[in-house]
Amino acid sequence: MTLQATFLGTSGAVPTTERNPSSVFVRRGGDAFLFDAGEATQRQMMRYGTGFDVSDVFVTHAHGDHVFGLPGLVQTWDFNDREDPLTIHVPRGVRDQIEALVFAVGGDVGFPVRVSEVSAGETVLDRPEYEVRAFDTAHRTTSVGYALVEDDRKGRFDREKAEELGVPVGPKFSKLHDGTAVELEDGTVVRPEQVVGDPRPGRKLVYTGDTRPHDPVVAAADGADLLIHDATFTDDAADRAEDTGHSTAGEAAEIAARADARALALTHVSSRYAGDARELREDAEAADFDGEVFVAHDGMTYDVPFPDAD
Repeated sequence: MTLQATFLGTSGAVPTTERNPSSVFVRRGGDAFLFDAGEATQRQMMRYGTGFDVSDVFVTHAHGDHVFGLPGLVQTWDFNDREDPLTIHVPRGVRDQIEALVFAVGGDVGFPVRVSEVSAGETVLDRPEYEVRAFDTAHRTTSVGYALVEDDRKGRFDREKAEELGVPVGPKFSKLHDGTAVELEDGTVVRPEQVVGDPRPGRKLVYTGDTRPHDPVVAAADGADLLIHDATFTDDAADRAEDTGHSTAGEAAEIAARADARALALTHVSSRYAGDARELREDAEAADFDGEVFVAHDGMTYDVPFPDAD
């Protein structure tokens, strides 16, 4: 089952010729989501071929560089005769602002659009096999982050052991793997725990939006397979990061280390690093974080591996 993040916009508040404002497209199997929607997000989706089958948009906060893409995106969907409903999840208290923005040019569109307010600690989306949870972040306004968390998977089925116990190849294998005991022709009962290993963890993808280093982010990102964290500035601009409610690359790496994340994507890159963002990666690598670290760029796609993948 694919879990893939495509970075549509990786700039800070000011776009550059190489970086669009914030947006991340996430596909899990047949489901597709957007996390934030900076201006021209719909063009980025076309440019990088993500598809437009998004059911939910998760907004971290109501600053323009994270939401100005919503009106154009909704209008594009309308022009394309979309009929499927769309839900836009926003932090509690900003629904009126987002509704006014989405329909700023007036009129209804030809598909249902619902703006739903969420609070930190809430399960925002509950689907078979995974859920999306909101968590608290620390910015200059009401803000949340989002964690897509998969359920545990079945343990590995030991076919060799099953055959040793006399289970015939066929439907009884599936029943055992699904947790149901089976009876053999001689009356012997084989139980699932005899041939199925321990449950295996699913994957976790965490997106912070804009934030200072924050303990709730550490908790939400515990064991994350991919943490996408605000890294607006290099470490020598730590005072600027604090004043503006952002993080440095080194601070993002410290959060990733505390959370025992497996991979860290640095994003929301200030325009001052438009020509060369290598120092951000260097600052993160200098921190006490042993996982994979990279500076995300527009159009980059990252396949999130299972924790037990080779």
